[in-house]
Amino acid sequence: MTTKKLGRQTVALATPPSIAGHANVVGKKEGDGPLASSFDLIEQDDTFGEKSWEKAESAMQKLALSSALDKAKQPASAMDYIFAGDLLNQCIGTGFAVRGQDIPFYGLYGACSTMAESLSLAAMMLDGGFGEWAAAMTSSHFCSAERQYRTPLEYGSQRTPTAQWTVTGSGCVILAREGDGPYITHVTTGKIVDKGIKDANNMGAAMAPAAYETIKAHFQDTGRRPSDYELIVTGDLGKLGYEIVSDLFRKDGIELNHFADCGMLIYDLEAQDVHCGGSGCGCSAVVLTGYLLNGMRAGRWKNILFCGTGALLSPTSSQQGESIPCICHAVSISVNK
Repeated sequence: MTTKKLGRQTVALATPPSIAGHANVVGKKEGDGPLASSFDLIEQDDTFGEKSWEKAESAMQKLALSSALDKAKQPASAMDYIFAGDLLNQCIGTGFAVRGQDIPFYGLYGACSTMAESLSLAAMMLDGGFGEWAAAMTSSHFCSAERQYRTPLEYGSQRTPTAQWTVTGSGCVILAREGDGPYITHVTTGKIVDKGIKDANNMGAAMAPAAYETIKAHFQDTGRRPSDYELIVTGDLGKLGYEIVSDLFRKDGIELNHFADCGMLIYDLEAQDVHCGGSGCGCSAVVLTGYLLNGMRAGRWKNILFCGTGALLSPTSSQQGESIPCICHAVSISVNK
């Protein structure tokens, strides 16, 4: 029996699925940031024409899925599976978005790592021969996240210096078993890492150790080095988490020279008053489906290690004084199989 497993946490896909289409939708604040040209739709009205923030999130997912399908030149009926989730209780943003699509559905919760998680599972499903087409999608909305995790907007509370700004956006990737690339070649599944941090407004510090452990595991399992990638990008550690990961590798004698973070890329940290940067499921999703994949298609990068990070807390766990379990999933994306 042959195995695709490399080491403890990584799989090398025998038939790397191709990214056939990708699209995103964002709100006004994201459209005012430095990556505006990479977004497919910038909506000036953060309600997206709906009566609630939660319905607005569903509307974003519908738009992102529709646009990604158009780019892949496929109808929804061609999808064998859709893997998707969001930050809301019971993933209602996604459940209501996928309702009526008539696509076999796996609902996921990986917090801000959901884009990497959905991409990982979709790629492994196609590589296993269980289908020809799959969609991977997620979203977040600043207003729905504030209401659920912190305080309603009307409360007007101040944000701590370590806080991050939840991205209003949705990203979708359509994978095909055959195609011209870019390709998903490796998946490194993360383990829960909890260093005892309890501050829900300091998620970058909480998630950084998980990112470090998963990236390190990827190198150990594959035998690769940081120099094998033109870009290693984490999900949404923000400025503080990014610095912590850099320091942890530096202590190992490794300098991550081509290291970036989606939470730092999506906003102008000084001009847009987002403190440590962006966060939320939509953060890494819209950066991946815009700036990163567009850059690969333009020849800017040939190999990217995309590392989605997530803080698996809830309002209940925070109120009960629990620390924050964190996760990071890494996906290797290459223009070559």
